[in-house]
Amino acid sequence: MKCLTTRAHSPSRVADWITLAKVRVNTLVVATTAGGFYMGSPGPVDVTALALTCLGTALVAGGAAALNQVAERDTDALMVRTRTRPVAADRMSVLEGRAVGVVLAVAGLMVLWWTISGLAALVSVATLVSYVFFYTPLKRRTSFAAVVGAIPGALPPMIGWAASRGNIGELGGWSLFLIMFVWQLPHVLAISWMYRDEYARAGIPVLPVVDTTGAMTGRQAVVWAVTLVPISVVPAVAGLASPSYGIGALVLGLAQLAVTVRFAFQRTHEHARLVFYASIIYLPLLWILMTVTR
Repeated sequence: MKCLTTRAHSPSRVADWITLAKVRVNTLVVATTAGGFYMGSPGPVDVTALALTCLGTALVAGGAAALNQVAERDTDALMVRTRTRPVAADRMSVLEGRAVGVVLAVAGLMVLWWTISGLAALVSVATLVSYVFFYTPLKRRTSFAAVVGAIPGALPPMIGWAASRGNIGELGGWSLFLIMFVWQLPHVLAISWMYRDEYARAGIPVLPVVDTTGAMTGRQAVVWAVTLVPISVVPAVAGLASPSYGIGALVLGLAQLAVTVRFAFQRTHEHARLVFYASIIYLPLLWILMTVTR
């Protein structure tokens, strides 16, 4: 009976592959890629190209996530929130995890290169390389890794923009990148604060681990939240969205800023969680507002 119970609760191989590729988390990657494609489209949206762009990006993102988990298997095993990941829990070998990551990433790049454009594929390469070869090793060395990690997190809209627009030199596309870049930092600081004890146990020097009082963490969260307010209005300035979007973006940004300021003064788990929830409510509302006012 004990054997049957254990087997019933043991994840299947497919479930492990899904966890390895961070399918749930990478839903945001696909959504922002689609948003970038839509906002960059000069005319009616090419649905087939949109679907292929999202597929290619999803595969690359899944490959990057798998390679990241292989590299971080030791620290993942030390944290409650990550210790059940397949490689960290020894349900999957390092070789298999790395192979899955490489296959997914290469498949995604091939989809983008052959069916969309070399430019979209190159932006995806930049996303993969910055995440796996820069952000991942830096996490063990410096709290600045959070800023570096925001770069690959902000590139998916640029993949979509490159796929539909054919270039990445316009202010509109970079405004989407900057929104995603700046948005991530208060979001990540809130997560880091909530799980700072786990990060400390794993030896990962996120800012709340280094900054024991939390004063700097609070200040930086506010600085980034303040920066997001004018940055979020740029799509209206660039002509991507109407002035009504700009007004809505200001309201959303100020609301998130208010929550972040409260966290800066009262650095508790509950207030950090409010910043986290505010950020995940803010982003889809901003993108919805942007797309309906395009």
